[in-house]
Amino acid sequence: MTDAFHAASKGELIDDCVHCGFCLPSCPTYELWGEEMDSPRGRIHLMKQGLEGEPLTDNVVEHYDACLGCMACVTACPSGVQYGALITDTRAEVERHHRRSRWERVLRGGIFALFPHPKRLRALRGPLALYQRLGIGRLLHRSGLLRRLPAQLQVMESLAPPVGRTPRLGHRVPARGPKRAVVGMITGCVQSAFFPDVNAATARVLAAEGCDVVIPPAQGCCGALSEHSGREEEAIRFARALLDTFDRADVDHVVINSAGCGSTLKEYPRLLRDDPAYREKAERFSAKVRDIAELLVELGPVAQRHPLPVEIAYHDACHLAHGQGIRSQPRELLRGIPGLELREINRAELCCGSAGVYNLLQPGPARELGDRKADNVLRTGAQLLVTANPGCSMQIRTALERREEQLAMAHTVEVLDASLRGLGVSGLLGRG
Repeated sequence: MTDAFHAASKGELIDDCVHCGFCLPSCPTYELWGEEMDSPRGRIHLMKQGLEGEPLTDNVVEHYDACLGCMACVTACPSGVQYGALITDTRAEVERHHRRSRWERVLRGGIFALFPHPKRLRALRGPLALYQRLGIGRLLHRSGLLRRLPAQLQVMESLAPPVGRTPRLGHRVPARGPKRAVVGMITGCVQSAFFPDVNAATARVLAAEGCDVVIPPAQGCCGALSEHSGREEEAIRFARALLDTFDRADVDHVVINSAGCGSTLKEYPRLLRDDPAYREKAERFSAKVRDIAELLVELGPVAQRHPLPVEIAYHDACHLAHGQGIRSQPRELLRGIPGLELREINRAELCCGSAGVYNLLQPGPARELGDRKADNVLRTGAQLLVTANPGCSMQIRTALERREEQLAMAHTVEVLDASLRGLGVSGLLGRG
């Protein structure tokens, strides 16, 4: 398709906005600064000006960069404005036509040379485990050396999760009891490297609920981080490779346990809309994609739930709640566990500030949003924080640590796994 066609399509999406302002209270950056151009309505106005020939200045790009892409405005909008598609396409235009500063190019180049590559992330586990075991981070903090680093590098150091053992997953996990479905499992990049227990729990829960679980060994990044940051061609390359990998797997569903990845996987038809070789493949694949909570509710429970007497706060990951509209399913799974008490978080619709790599690129506003989220989490008085995205877990844990507070954290599927296996709450509450 031509650039003119895309411009016309974007213009139609922009015209859907009637500038009513319902999006304003839901927007994290408008909440922080109260600036019109840092609201969805204001950014759409800038996009319209761009189509009319206004230049892409540094100031305009700053407003686009400040957006978290959380899509809370999509949930709030009564006119159905597709802001997610608009900001994604706009960021791709920025990356194609705007020259960033040298430091920004170096920073973004380093981030995307690492995070979308599972093998490179796994190679970091050993050095990071040694760094944590020897207490080097504490020494650097006490010496003040960390404060001399750029803010983005300080954030990267603080976000590093504790490195533990890596449970081994085979290429296929058989269903327990009568087989109900064959499910292909995406293991993710950050998830597989630093939260491997979530993948292991996902496979166990699916098997307990009667699913054969197929785990293709050659899978790579889904392209979510790249697409959310405007690196469209890179995202397309990752998407094509993943489609080829799963095209060879004969599965009924494709399951994902990371909210940001799941949102992108379901958007593959839009991402590959101009690719005649992959367009139909993307549509077939996307129709099979399910978040783990979504699939489990779809299938219905068959495995016995054992009691878990624990008070939990459930955090809605933005790309699960706003990007995919999945809010009731995780809560339904959690409320189905005997003895579990679910507590809601105040202002749950506001992003925690993680937003893919936003907290690395925009550390100031990300920190403020993380602090607000941490305060609201602590006010619930819960013993355990449950969420469905690795970035959210790292962001909120870091914000709690700044307050010298600790709170056990788990993925939704890990809580369900503990209940199905009758493990009790001690293992969950012993985690930071």
